[in-house]
Amino acid sequence: MDKITILIADDHAVVREGTRRILEQELGLEVVAEAADGEEAVRLAIELKPDVAIVDISMPNLDGIEATRQIKAQCPSITVLILSAYDDDQFVFSLLEAGAAGYLLKDVRGRELVDAVRAVHAGESVLHPSIARKVLNRFVSSPEKPKKREPIETLSQRERDILRLATRGLSNKDIADQLCLSIRTVQGHLTHIFNKLQVSSRTEAVVRGLKEGWITLDDVP
Repeated sequence: MDKITILIADDHAVVREGTRRILEQELGLEVVAEAADGEEAVRLAIELKPDVAIVDISMPNLDGIEATRQIKAQCPSITVLILSAYDDDQFVFSLLEAGAAGYLLKDVRGRELVDAVRAVHAGESVLHPSIARKVLNRFVSSPEKPKKREPIETLSQRERDILRLATRGLSNKDIADQLCLSIRTVQGHLTHIFNKLQVSSRTEAVVRGLKEGWITLDDVP
């Protein structure tokens, strides 16, 4: 099995070193580079094209928001996982708008970080509980939310069912069990959803669904 290649971008050397040690203890994970600022993160991402970029928000030269935006613009296939000490609304929404697939706070345990890297690489959503709550409240409860429009020409009924279950935080296995499908079939549907919506992660797909009004309050846990 191919290893998941990882770029770590954080301006604190001790954080980078600690994160690298945690990840490289795991089979199937390989840290291919470290970046000390946002500009270096973008340059290394374009040069090495890692599977996952773990990005901090507060970095010199280019912050995590702009670095994420540029990485996704230049290399859409790279999955960006935010690992930050901040959960301010302005950061959360700006990063998800920029294309981040996951958002964890730095108080997570090492095992949670490892699981998160594998999950976002598999296209699953990884949001710290407090972050998930902010996102859902923002898009579902906003008075500015657009009128519901069914994506009839965009997603099939089965794909819409899977997107709604993904919004509830179900894993691929849980979705497969609920719909009586194989995990491989669910993964295939998610790949089609990502391609149709031109996103690279479940988080981006759910945010798009909330914005468009395809997902309602009934779909949110």
